[in-house]
Amino acid sequence: MTQLTHIHAPEGVAPGNGYSQVVHGTGRLVAVSGQVAFDEHGTLVGPGDAAVQARQVFENLRRCLAAAGAGFGDVIKLTYFVTDVAHLPAIRAARDEFIDVARPPASSAVQVAALFRPELLLEVEALALVP
Repeated sequence: MTQLTHIHAPEGVAPGNGYSQVVHGTGRLVAVSGQVAFDEHGTLVGPGDAAVQARQVFENLRRCLAAAGAGFGDVIKLTYFVTDVAHLPAIRAARDEFIDVARPPASSAVQVAALFRPELLLEVEALALVP
């Protein structure tokens, strides 16, 4: 089993709000490409609704992680690309349905001018360490 260490506030660094500043461990690295709110048929889920899109994005990440023999407990880093940072509370609520909020992964969030299709509100990529 992979042992992950979550450091919420290294000495001299302010604690993260809902994420770990550092996560380290040993194991096999799994990189999951940015996921968007398309269902298995390529149809957009939740047009105009960040909460619904976020839920689909995390379900897609779950499926991708499972294909690599991983789960959200193995995720060490999430990177969010959002068209509006005002969507972050809805995204975090969806994320919290999937992760252990006591041991959140390291995270970065970036507001972007646009994603590859104008109706997409977010894209999330993941890094995981598995045994």
